[in-house]
Amino acid sequence: MALTVGVDVGGTKVAAGVVDEEGRILAQVRRATAAQVKGAAERTIAELVLELAATYPVEAVGVGAAGLVDETRSVVRFAPNLGWREEPLRAMLERATSLPVVVENDANTAAWAEYRFGAARGRDDVVMVTVGTGIGGALVLGGVLHRGGFGLAGEVGHLVLDPDGPACGCGRRGCWEQFASGNALLRDARAMAEQDRAGARQLLALGDGTPQGVAGPHITAAARLGDPVARAVFARAGFWLGRGMAELAAVLDPGCYVVGGGVSDAGELLLGPARSAFAEHLMGADVRPHAEILAAELGNQAGMVGAAELARVRH
Repeated sequence: MALTVGVDVGGTKVAAGVVDEEGRILAQVRRATAAQVKGAAERTIAELVLELAATYPVEAVGVGAAGLVDETRSVVRFAPNLGWREEPLRAMLERATSLPVVVENDANTAAWAEYRFGAARGRDDVVMVTVGTGIGGALVLGGVLHRGGFGLAGEVGHLVLDPDGPACGCGRRGCWEQFASGNALLRDARAMAEQDRAGARQLLALGDGTPQGVAGPHITAAARLGDPVARAVFARAGFWLGRGMAELAAVLDPGCYVVGGGVSDAGELLLGPARSAFAEHLMGADVRPHAEILAAELGNQAGMVGAAELARVRH
């Protein structure tokens, strides 16, 4: 049985696991890392891989990182939370571990895991949308992870839905993630709570009683309790999520969408409105099949599993 190591690199921790051909994690380790210290994340990755390889006969390593990865899956062009710019990560790790290494964007690793072992298994044309602090994305088209000519495909969060919309960190205005991300939820929840404190009674009570004291988990908890403002916030985010998916369908025509990321833990509070908006705004909705919108199944293990599988198949 071929075993590989999948590594999920975050801004504050690195998690690594030994994964078999069925996507099962046989062992895993994690360690905090000071990403702001030059070389710290790279050393931590190598140490964890060597620790696992000392016990298991691993054949290759896949690394998923939140950043822009070049078309050769070797160099991290830019990963702001890790302090990487033109980082030759693959070469460094291959020297340190004596194992073949594949480096990939973290949304791509999660999408590949869901395609192979999760919500999208059995489907060949998949768009994954990760709804967290921002919106990330990844494309599996014809059963192949689509990376684009320069390795940078899938940055769907920066699809402009309203050029007069809120300013985005990318330098433009009205990007998708300004309407349907965790940051957007929080911004809207605080603004709506300020306008309607009576309607946001349960939402405010979960924080410190002020709109600025509202945090992301409070919105989900309050919505589940029936708080009308919290539910309205999710309805708005779900609308924009579905609207963006409808725009993507005009270009990609996927068989399904898989929605992951921390905000997706809200389940139908988000996905219900998204499905309705998708059906409403889909071009040719009355004469074409509608792609399913599915919740991701693998949670925070998807990055690790997908990275390991990409290292195995080199796909």
